[in-house]
Amino acid sequence: MSFDKKIMAQARSALMEKRRLHDEQHERRLERIYQAAPRVRVLDNEIRRTMSDFFGAALAPGAEDRGDEIRRRNLELQEERRAELLRAGYSEAYSDDEYLCSKCRDTGYFGTKICDCLLTFYKEEQRRSLSNLLRLGDETFENFNLSYYDDAPAPGGDASPRRAMEIIYDICVDYAGKFGPKSMNLFFTGSPGLGKTFLSACIAHVVSENGNSVVYDTALSVFDKFGDAKFMRAADPDEARSEVKRFLECDLLILDDLGTEMTTAFTISALYEIINTRLMTGRKTIVSSNLAPDELRQRYSEQITSRLEGEYQVLIFRGDDIRKKKNAV
Repeated sequence: MSFDKKIMAQARSALMEKRRLHDEQHERRLERIYQAAPRVRVLDNEIRRTMSDFFGAALAPGAEDRGDEIRRRNLELQEERRAELLRAGYSEAYSDDEYLCSKCRDTGYFGTKICDCLLTFYKEEQRRSLSNLLRLGDETFENFNLSYYDDAPAPGGDASPRRAMEIIYDICVDYAGKFGPKSMNLFFTGSPGLGKTFLSACIAHVVSENGNSVVYDTALSVFDKFGDAKFMRAADPDEARSEVKRFLECDLLILDDLGTEMTTAFTISALYEIINTRLMTGRKTIVSSNLAPDELRQRYSEQITSRLEGEYQVLIFRGDDIRKKKNAV
């Protein structure tokens, strides 16, 4: 399992922003207290001075006696502060500046490990990133409706489209739930409107919720970003290179709509780099395309098609365009 650096940076920013808002709220509470009980402001300043004196005294001769004296004074000030708060109608807890997460003290890290609070923000940012592209809403396995696929046997005695899709559905559910280093790469192929993107979104949702880094994008967009990085077209070259690195290093890359891009020597080279690099490093990829295997061989190099056919589990989506069926209802 690895973390997407871009998503993690967004998660840290979100955590810091929540902490900033918390601090602002605390300052507003203190200001209300100071207005109602001005003596509390004076006491707070004195308490801070005793803490500073305590650390300074630790380095001076007679540190133990001086430290005890400062500690007693600090406790007296705190007791007086409590009394002033109660007199003004406030509880001591009202002015406490508690951490949002007591485990990591709002740093996002517990020792050398990422804290659960930062992981929560990471998952939220990962979900938001996927939602911007996939418009995640009803794309869950529970909402995948097999009734849109014809139950009649296909010509030649083959399994019906519904039966074929039942098998693909079960494979996708199992893939998402058990995703890990030993998972296969998947290649979705079939005509438009048969659920390739929908099931890709379902897998992305589950895999990301389980803490894995997932990047989804269309082939056209991915190759554009590769071009930005290679030909220095982007306003921020470092960001363009970072995007390419995300495609190559995420736990799961979903490359959608392969074949809709203009095929050039550059796009073929970029596709080969993606497929080969991820195979070599053991990272998993789902590729979806409206092109049949024969069409792929005509458009792309033998190096690419041999890897797609030999290193990927090929799932052939069958049936009629279910989007048209939905619109007809």
